[in-house]
Amino acid sequence: MTLALTCGAPSYRGNVNMERVTLRIPKQQIEEVERMVETGEFPNRSEAIRSAVRDMLNEQTADNRQRESTSKRSWAKV
Repeated sequence: MTLALTCGAPSYRGNVNMERVTLRIPKQQIEEVERMVETGEFPNRSEAIRSAVRDMLNEQTADNRQRESTSKRSWAKV
């Protein structure tokens, strides 16, 4: 299933500049996202996917900080 988040002209939501992106997601995953919307966990599919992307980026940032912290202290390991 293709989720229509097509890359194109930016739109503005509140004070945030949004880009439109197209991506392909397996039908089962979209159905799970739609269930989250139906149960009120998210207002719409776009917000659910934005939330997932934010979580992924936050996790990646935390992992990178942890690696940097560990590599900087490697001389102190016994």
